[in-house]
Amino acid sequence: MFAKIILSTVLTCAGSLWMDKLYQNSSELTFPKEISSRSKFRKAILFCSLAILFNMTDDLFLMAAIYLLMLMTLTDFEQYMLFDAMTFPLALIGAIFSWQGNFTDNLLAALIGGGIFLLLAIISKGALGGGDIKLIFALGFWLGTEKLLSVVIYGTIFGGFAAILMILVKKKDRKSYFAYGPYFALTAIYFLLK
Repeated sequence: MFAKIILSTVLTCAGSLWMDKLYQNSSELTFPKEISSRSKFRKAILFCSLAILFNMTDDLFLMAAIYLLMLMTLTDFEQYMLFDAMTFPLALIGAIFSWQGNFTDNLLAALIGGGIFLLLAIISKGALGGGDIKLIFALGFWLGTEKLLSVVIYGTIFGGFAAILMILVKKKDRKSYFAYGPYFALTAIYFLLK
């Protein structure tokens, strides 16, 4: 357990630095002037999450997925951005991980899930972001068809409830952008550890 606390500490510092570097190199941030205010609880959230979740598994592949998914959750909450620099390693490690199980099913989940989200993005004229498409594609390698479908359903429901709650408390209105990536990522972590 002590080793995982140390690992969580190191990865929290490294992840926070990585996020700051990605923000510095991006011209597409939603809140470029609010980086420090929107990230003030980042390290505490990341450390606590990693310390708890890492203690639920000894599988290094799953720990890598949890780490990347937590970073993506934070970047999407902070800046409404899912960076390719995080999604690509998630997909690559997921493809390697899927060799332990049913690679064909996982590949199918990645292609069909990513394809459906791409189609939804086209139909909705950009209401669904490219980061969400790539996230679902990457998660397909980790989860396979059945679990990916569950992640999409539950993530959409939880994200919808959160959006309604934010509208009710007047933090957002019906035309506001809303980040769904965190709800898919957090639901995926649940199914990965299940």
